[in-house]
Amino acid sequence: MYLTGRLAAAVSAGILPVVLLSGAGVPAWAVAGAWILLCGALTAIDVALAPSPRALTVERRLPERALRDQPVATTLLLHNTGRRRLRGRVRDGWQPTAGAPATRPAIDIPAGERRRVDIPLRPRRRGELRTGFVAVRSRGPLGLAGRQRLQDAPGALRVLPPFTSRRHLPSRLARLRELDGNTSIQVRGQGTEFDSLREYVRGDDVRSIDWRATARAGTTMLRTWRPERDRHVVIVVDTGRTSAARVGDGIRLDAAMESALLLSALAARAGDHVHLVMFDRVVRARVTRRDGPALLPALVDAMAPVEAQLIDTDWEAAVAQVRAFTSRPSLVVLLTAQDAVDSARGFLAALPALTGRARVLVGAATDEADDAGHRVDRRTADDVYREAARERAARDAARVADAVRRAGGDAVSATPEDLPPAIADRYLALKAAGRL
Repeated sequence: MYLTGRLAAAVSAGILPVVLLSGAGVPAWAVAGAWILLCGALTAIDVALAPSPRALTVERRLPERALRDQPVATTLLLHNTGRRRLRGRVRDGWQPTAGAPATRPAIDIPAGERRRVDIPLRPRRRGELRTGFVAVRSRGPLGLAGRQRLQDAPGALRVLPPFTSRRHLPSRLARLRELDGNTSIQVRGQGTEFDSLREYVRGDDVRSIDWRATARAGTTMLRTWRPERDRHVVIVVDTGRTSAARVGDGIRLDAAMESALLLSALAARAGDHVHLVMFDRVVRARVTRRDGPALLPALVDAMAPVEAQLIDTDWEAAVAQVRAFTSRPSLVVLLTAQDAVDSARGFLAALPALTGRARVLVGAATDEADDAGHRVDRRTADDVYREAARERAARDAARVADAVRRAGGDAVSATPEDLPPAIADRYLALKAAGRL
């Protein structure tokens, strides 16, 4: 049973007869008591006449997967199996992070008929969102009260990373096509392989002239080159406690996922093999032996339920996970946040085991790209302390980056929005230089 605001208004309206009848010599308490009894009787009658919510069957329609922060259309199909018209409201039982509207849609379903109720969602976090019920309220004919029941209607929605860095993919693919030789621009480097022969044009590198082909053809012929394919790119996403730190509007883990998705899409188009592991002390997600169109769906599906863990990452075990993918990876990308010298000791100690076997790129999301742009006027002691803390953090991050370079790796740090394209650009630069 539930009560409506109309009952409260009816009880409040009892003030009028109390005032009128008390002036006629009737005790006020007797009038008030009689009015409350009348309202109670009408309420009981209204509840008794309200159609039973048990007569309503619920069928749910919703997609299996959706992107975070994107609208999702879900539908409830309500069938009134009773003999009486059912009027009332429904509320879907999603948790708050599903982004369901706060309003309760009104329903009016004649006996034996069906009605459709649309429930728009906008998920605000990744992972599995579940609902187990639909709350149904059946209103009585007087509108004072009604019946209420929770109808079982289980549903699940897997919310995937939004991959907002996808907008950077077309420009990087254009640069990749240039490197692949699909345009007139050709590259030559230690790690490039022969592609084809073509006639020499003014401005070409004379070191690429093929003299034997020139003698056979009677005109100057030039060798063209393209970056090698079938390289192994291993992406390690740190899910330890540093990944839970807030940067920008999200956390570091979200920025790492965006970087991993953009790099994976680019590397797959380049013909390389991509492996992903999300790790702290145990494997939280793992994707390997997926190429072509199946790669990105597998990545986002594996990333969706992973959350940052408030524990330190075991970097020696992480290196062992990299070796499990391939004995000779071409590129290892570590997406972590080593911005404190003391907490980076284990990471730096494990780094030489990777740099001796492959090229290593360490990416980290930071709050600000340029601290100088966020100087504050030192008007209060709090301003001075904030600026000092910012300077200390920047100095510690620079020391860790220098240690990464001395160990043979390459360090990249940027804001969450700039980190994915920065990682992709570094990958393309390695391709262009023939180092991958």
